[in-house]
Amino acid sequence: MDINIIGFLPALLPVALSPGASFTLAINSALAGGRRGLCSTLLGTTLGIYTHAVLIGLGITALISSPEFFNILKIAGTAYLLWLGIQLIRSGLSAHTFSFDHAANPVTLKKAWLANVLNPKAILFYLTVVSQFAGRQGNISDYLVLASLHVVVMVAWLLLVSRALIFSVRKIDPLMLKKFVNITGGLLLIAFSLKALLS
Repeated sequence: MDINIIGFLPALLPVALSPGASFTLAINSALAGGRRGLCSTLLGTTLGIYTHAVLIGLGITALISSPEFFNILKIAGTAYLLWLGIQLIRSGLSAHTFSFDHAANPVTLKKAWLANVLNPKAILFYLTVVSQFAGRQGNISDYLVLASLHVVVMVAWLLLVSRALIFSVRKIDPLMLKKFVNITGGLLLIAFSLKALLS
């Protein structure tokens, strides 16, 4: 195994720590569903990361990276992120009460997985960046090791941020925080999706 874990960390950190679709969904889930909501989003995102690792390890991602197919995937991913963003904004605008009601959590494991798998930024990251650190052979096991490192960093960061968010609920008006997080998160998802479509 000749993967470059030390070199991968500096390339991974800006991607894992920057606000993106997973970050937005995790914050929304933590606020809407507490630990249970956050766990479903983290698990869905984790499965998405491992899906990318397996696909690139099998060489399937290289097949779908043709410009035509990638454009179709980019449009589908953009449409899905736009839909999620609109749902978050609608949820924020219609919020009248606040409680950690698990039934009100709009982000399911499947939605989090789809948001990651269809995200053009994630596909490009695994195609262009991760593949540079997987070694000469680039076996599935190499990609899974790098994906595991990605998952550890991402989960630790999102747990820390969401913990701070849930703690802040005790300090300020939770309904206003919910509205702010949902509307801002929805706007961010729309911005991320449009940026991905235009780039």
